[in-house]
Amino acid sequence: MNRQRQLTTIESIAIRDRQLITDVSAGSVNAFAELYDRYCDRAYRVAFSVCRDDGRAQDAAQEAFLSVWNGARSYRPEQGSVSAWLLTVVRNRAIDLARRNDKHDTRRASDDWLDERAALDDVYDTAVKHDDARRLQASLTLLPAAQHEVITLAFYGQLSHTEIATQLGLPAGTIKGRMRLGLQKLRASLDQVVA
Repeated sequence: MNRQRQLTTIESIAIRDRQLITDVSAGSVNAFAELYDRYCDRAYRVAFSVCRDDGRAQDAAQEAFLSVWNGARSYRPEQGSVSAWLLTVVRNRAIDLARRNDKHDTRRASDDWLDERAALDDVYDTAVKHDDARRLQASLTLLPAAQHEVITLAFYGQLSHTEIATQLGLPAGTIKGRMRLGLQKLRASLDQVVA
């Protein structure tokens, strides 16, 4: 009985989130405020994990929520939960902001930055890492929604297994199982690309 109640809670959260996105798409300020209240703390944690700066993290989260307000119609339920989609938007905004600021900081730095520039081998390694990240993101979207959600919440949302279990209303063992299966599938998918 308890398991069924947990599933009902998860389903009701997912249904409410989808309704909020629908209402935001229609221009509802109240729905947007509720969505913001639900996810602003996690959005900040995701942005901070990328930017490593309080001000930039706040800016990235703000830009992401503005993007959600303007682009709620781009949410596709078949690609994952609202929370996973929203946190991915936050992460992408944070990456964009970090890159913009890095370029700006580099331009403002003294001429010593030329001595610190990466060698060609480092540029190659960086390109490989970016390619790996793109393949990982593509593989992540192919996972079943339940596995995609827990991995997104853990890595982008910076949530522990216990926090994810609490948020989703599931036992920690279920979260760990979904995480393990999802990571195994990601590894297999990436190994196929490399082979």
